[in-house]
Parts: sequence; structure tokens; C-alpha cells
Amino acid sequence: MTGQPLPGFRDFFPPEHSALRVIFQAWREASRRSGFMEYEGPELESLELYTEKSGEEIVGQLYHFKDKGDREVALRPEMTPTFARMVASQHRNYRKPIKWFSIPRLFRYERPQRGRHREHYQWNCDMVGEKSAAAEAELIGTLCQAFGLLGLGPKDVVVKISDRSWWDTFLAKHGVDEQEKPGVLRTLDRLEGATAEQRKEKLGRLAGPVEEAWQGQGADSEGLMAVRRGVEQLGYGDWCENDLRVVRGLAYYTGVVFEVHDRAGKLRAVAGGGRYDGLLKKLGGEDLPATGFGMGDAVLAELLREKNIAGEKLSGADIFVVAEAGERELALGLVGQLRRGGFSADYDPGTGKWGKQLELAEAKGARWALLVGREAGEGRLGLKELASRKQTELKWRKEAGGNIILEPAPGEWAKVVG
Repeated sequence: MTGQPLPGFRDFFPPEHSALRVIFQAWREASRRSGFMEYEGPELESLELYTEKSGEEIVGQLYHFKDKGDREVALRPEMTPTFARMVASQHRNYRKPIKWFSIPRLFRYERPQRGRHREHYQWNCDMVGEKSAAAEAELIGTLCQAFGLLGLGPKDVVVKISDRSWWDTFLAKHGVDEQEKPGVLRTLDRLEGATAEQRKEKLGRLAGPVEEAWQGQGADSEGLMAVRRGVEQLGYGDWCENDLRVVRGLAYYTGVVFEVHDRAGKLRAVAGGGRYDGLLKKLGGEDLPATGFGMGDAVLAELLREKNIAGEKLSGADIFVVAEAGERELALGLVGQLRRGGFSADYDPGTGKWGKQLELAEAKGARWALLVGREAGEGRLGLKELASRKQTELKWRKEAGGNIILEPAPGEWAKVVG
């Protein structure tokens, strides 16, 4: 047995998982506040679902194989095809616009590097059935809300907004036909950090017009400006800027696209998305307008570390019951009743020495130590707030039905000790 996971895969020990849980909480809370409903799909899908969307070239990036039914299948590399399949099958049962979100685990066979792994979690939000710029504005506002919940603001991140339909018109004007266009768009998408000479080499005759377009910042894009107005009305205008350098290389985007970057420019894009009106029809569904975004956990975690924003404090149960050996029966009764009452409670199953139990309580991150000592026979228990070292005394009694009554009750302990 090796001591490491496979290349590009990660172990989440409790401290790392605690930090991941903070990210998930922010994603779910931002989704809830914006009215998105959570869904989930299978991690294993038909390989055809991905080649239909992205072409045969994507196969080299996938974990794919034949299953025991001789079907070509793949671990999901993204959520949009699954989302499109699900919406296509059930959209008549939902009022439009459909607003769904998911936090799937995704898999891609690519070279691991900072902020990129072969598996990661990703927050996906999508809206189907709304063709106005309000859809993009709603998604960008939801993104900004999540960053705010994590302690990040417009001085930390910027939402760069562009317009793929503007680029379609631009490329047609400069003689790029439909067959050439996907390759040119992929090239444009990969020019981040390239020098002027490198851009000229990669773009050829388009280099000059592209440079001029970048300087113009897209002021003549009606779609882009409509989205900006909507974002400003939601109160997130200072998070955004126009940037035609954002192209999003995937061929299915049809309108406004956007990416989130750290202001310092040290990291890869933190999030990205845009309008993809034709994709549902391409995947066999109805022709419905759609827009969405994805945000991975890996780059976001790097950004939070860069900003010294700590994750959630590692904690186990809130209450740890410390007991003398002779009070074991009462201690277990308290643990069971606290749990049934909705409180998190733990104890030392080995019944170690009093001091060792207190050490274990602290090591596990408990807030309270409920002390079941010799005084328990007189109807008294100790209560200690571990962080402050403050201590007081509680009363307990057992009712005829066997319920244990604590006075004061756990919900009032902070007032008593404070």
C-alpha cells in the first residue's frame, strides 16, 4: 500500500475537509439566497454525452472505459451535459426560468498543476428559459454574493465580462469562416500572458485588429452593456469590468461570457461561464435559452490562502461529557439524550483518566465539557467552557419517564458562563 493518493487526486483530512466545508456552505447559501434549487446527477455517464457536446478530441481528457454491459462510459468531466440531459427530459414539469445548482465532483485526465487537479469539486449554477440579460446579471450577482460570504470583495476579485456574439461578428468581418472560427476562439482564449510577438505569431493577420478590439473594451456590445446595467442594479457594479480578452474557448457559448480573476493576477480564473442558448437543442432537447457558470474549489482555496482567510475552525462535537468511572451509566444517558435533543455530544469510550478526557475534549475541538463527577449523586454536574477555562455548576434530575433534565438547559449555557 502506498502512502499517497494517485497523481492529481487529493486526500481531505479533517482540517482540509473543514476548509472545504466552508466553501460548500458559502456556495449553498449564495444559491439559496438567489433562489436556485439543488440537484445532482450520476458520476458515470455515456461517453457519447460528452463527445456530442465537445467533439471526439475531449476523449483524451476523460477517464473512460467500457463497462460490463459493453457500453462506452466516462466519469463526468463537467456538469453541463448532465444538466442539459436532465432539463431536456423534465423541463415541462418546472416553471420557467429554471434555476438549479449543483456541487458535483468532476474528473479530467490532465496535467496536475497549481489550482488544477484530476478531480475537483465545482459549483454549477444554471438558468434555463430566460433570454434577457437579467439571467447573466443574476448569475454574476450570485457569484459575487458567494465571494462576499467567504470574506472576499471587489478589491480581491474582478468579474471580467465579454461577448462571444460580438466576437462572432468581428471574426466574420475579418474573413474567418465558420470552420476556422472554433480554432481561432481557442487561440484567443489561450493568449493570457502572451507577449505581443507571441500574439502576432499565433494570430497572424488578425493580430492587429484583435489588439485594436482589446483596446476598445467592447463599448459597442449592446449585450454586454445590458448585463452590466443589470449587475449594477443588483449592487455589484464595482466588482465588474469589460474585457474582450475573455473569450471562453468552448464552442457552445453564444452570447455574453465572463470570468472571475484575482485582482493580483497570480492565479488561474476562479470561475467562468456565459450564455449557451443552442446547447440544449444540440444535446437532443428543446431550443431553450440558457446561461450558467462553474467555480472550482481548487483555485478558490488557493485564493483564500493567498488572502490569509482561514477556513472553519476544526471541531467535533460541541459538548464532550467527561465522567468518573463510577458515573459511566449517567454519562452515557446524558450523551444519548443530548444527541436526541439535537445537540452534538461525544465522550471517551475508553473511560480514561479525568485529565486525559479533558485533553481529548480540547483536542477534538469541543466547546463545552460537561463534568460528571462525584457530585452527580447530589444532583450536581460541572460545566466548563474549554476556550475560556470558565467553569460553573448545573443541576440535573431524572423524570419518571427516564428523561434527564439539565438546569440550565444547554441552549442557555453561554449566558450562565459568560
